[in-house]
Amino acid sequence: MTIFTIDKVRKSFSNGEVKEEILKGINLSLKEGEVTALVGASGSGKSTLLTIAAGLQPASDGRITFEGENMTSMNSEQVRKIRATKFGFVFQFAHLVPFLTVEEQLMLMLDVSETKISKPEQKREVEKILKLVEMDHRKNAYPSSLSGGEKQRVAIARAIIHKPKILFADEPTASLDSKRSKDVMILIRDLTKTLNITTLMVTHDEEMLSFADHIIKMSDGHVLVNLNNIS
Repeated sequence: MTIFTIDKVRKSFSNGEVKEEILKGINLSLKEGEVTALVGASGSGKSTLLTIAAGLQPASDGRITFEGENMTSMNSEQVRKIRATKFGFVFQFAHLVPFLTVEEQLMLMLDVSETKISKPEQKREVEKILKLVEMDHRKNAYPSSLSGGEKQRVAIARAIIHKPKILFADEPTASLDSKRSKDVMILIRDLTKTLNITTLMVTHDEEMLSFADHIIKMSDGHVLVNLNNIS
C-alpha cells in the first residue's frame, strides 16, 4: 500500500539575483514494507529530496502526502509532530549521547517521541528492539565502548523504538567498512519487512543497492531512472 507520495516537488535557492533550482519537479511514491534507495552524483539533489520528504526543510513548490494528509499545507508544529511520532532517522554517523548507556539512548527517544507508556513498558519495548538489532547484550554499555557497527545498530534501534511509519536513512553505511556496511543494510532491509516500515535511503555505495526494492537514480534535480530492483 502506498503511504507517501511526492508530487511535482521543486526546490530552489536564491543567491543574490541568481536563482538555482535544485529539484525540478520530482514525482515519487513509497510503499509499506519496502526500501527505496536514492542514488546519484554529488549535487544531483538526492539529499535535498530526502530532507524535504522528512519535513526538515520546505519545498518551493509541489505536494507531499503522508497517510492521505497534505504535509505541504501543514504548519511547522504539525510537521514537527509527524517527525517526532511517525518518522525515524538514521544518519551517516550514529550521533549517540556519550554519557547515556545504550538502554538510556532508547528510553530518551521514547520520551522525545511523546510515546505515552509507563517506564516499565518502555524498558520492555527497549529490550524487544535491542534483541531485534542483536544489541541486547550491550544495553548497559556506553558509546565509547562500542564499535562503529554497534553504534549504527543502536542508532537504528533508536530510530525505530517509537514504531515510526517511515525510516529516513541518509548514507547509513558511509562511515563503515564493507562487512559492517552489509550487516547494517541487511538489518535495515529485514526490519523494513518485519515491522512493515517504509524506508527511504540515500546512498552513494552501489553495493548497497542490492538490498533495496526500488532504485531512484537522480541527476541534476531530475529522476533519471526509477526501477524495481530485480537482483
